[in-house]
Amino acid sequence: MRLENKVAVITGGNSGIGLGIAQEFKKEGAKGAIVGRNPIKMEKALDILGDDFIGIKADVTNKVALENIFETTAEKFGKLDVLVVNAGGAIGEGSLSTIQEANELDYDRMMDLNLRSVFFTVQNALPYLKDGASVILVASIAIHKGMPGLTVYSAAKAGVRSFARTFSKDLLDRKIRVNVLSPGTVDTPLFENLGIPEEQSVHAKQSFTELIPIGRIGKPTDMGRVAVFLASEDSTFILGEEIIADGGVVNL
Repeated sequence: MRLENKVAVITGGNSGIGLGIAQEFKKEGAKGAIVGRNPIKMEKALDILGDDFIGIKADVTNKVALENIFETTAEKFGKLDVLVVNAGGAIGEGSLSTIQEANELDYDRMMDLNLRSVFFTVQNALPYLKDGASVILVASIAIHKGMPGLTVYSAAKAGVRSFARTFSKDLLDRKIRVNVLSPGTVDTPLFENLGIPEEQSVHAKQSFTELIPIGRIGKPTDMGRVAVFLASEDSTFILGEEIIADGGVVNL
């Protein structure tokens, strides 16, 4: 029970990687809040997590919504031990764009969701974080490899990687550690959200699997176990660092 009685907020925690992290946190004794926009996914996630977690419907690109996340969690559980900034993604109108195709709206949308929201999520959390807290920013292996159509997304996630260094430096006096988890391909509802037939979705997963040295796609709980390590006392000598959890794609 490495996170026994620790209070955590996980943005984007109602499905996919965020839910996998919340599930592993629960196994290790944590409680707290998951944040998301989809009420149906939120209800399903809370059924899985039980009474130790509450759900907060919020858009992390909205400053008022961000303030409410931390006020609500603190009223219920007290100050935070762990913040997981997971909300983001490369799905949606205009997200898969090359430099030739992207327009200003596409650019701003991707940067708002994947970079700007990270900065202001952490900033708004600071009054509610305990000294010595752990902040985990979720980036992507897209910051290490050039991937078609992910031009703006990759740049935003590279900025998230940089934030871990500078945030950790800024927060040294409070001993708040900021680290990065960079997932590779993970089996999440993303494949269903692509709007392609199930047969094509299965084929896409198989294609990704062939590119992964370990021979399988990651699971949300794989990411959850890494997050538990970064949230726990086991990683107190680690700050400003990145853990790549991708089955060997980047380094092998």
